[in-house]
Amino acid sequence: MHERENILKIFQETKEAVSKEDSAKIKNLSDKTTNSASLTHDPDNIAAAVIVYSLSKIIERQDYKKLPGWDKFYNIYLESIDRIIDALKKSDDKGYREGVKIIREGISKLSGKLKDRIQQVFRDASINKASRIYEHGISMERTARLLGVTLYELASYAGEKESPKIPETKAIDVKTRVKTAMEIFG
Repeated sequence: MHERENILKIFQETKEAVSKEDSAKIKNLSDKTTNSASLTHDPDNIAAAVIVYSLSKIIERQDYKKLPGWDKFYNIYLESIDRIIDALKKSDDKGYREGVKIIREGISKLSGKLKDRIQQVFRDASINKASRIYEHGISMERTARLLGVTLYELASYAGEKESPKIPETKAIDVKTRVKTAMEIFG
């Protein structure tokens, strides 16, 4: 596992932000993890980015709290974060991965609308993080494989994002182009 201390700090700060229901802070923490994941290509970093980002999205959607199974899922999530923090403090990579696995299994035990919505949040989070990692210069194929999304999903999402504004270039007349070429090569 790369950057264990960074991941530990991210999860500790995430736990604190969850208690305040500060989804913006949690999303910001996820972005920090994404930057690390882009550099290291570390699956543990990537898992942290997806989990933390998903949590930010889940917390900001207040209507989820009204759905059957919410309390059970939320408790599993918080207990898993505690387990992840403890494992990271002990340099227990296996324990960290087990905490991640418990979150995923907790989703599969849900039913109805809550299960569908949370599964979609995790899927969207994976695609979002894949796009962010791809923006850092990792190949689309490698990024898709690292995050378990299809090339089509990643390409579609990356293509939908607004491209940066590039100032319009002015057309240069032929005389100016010839003059510039003569200065360069003359």
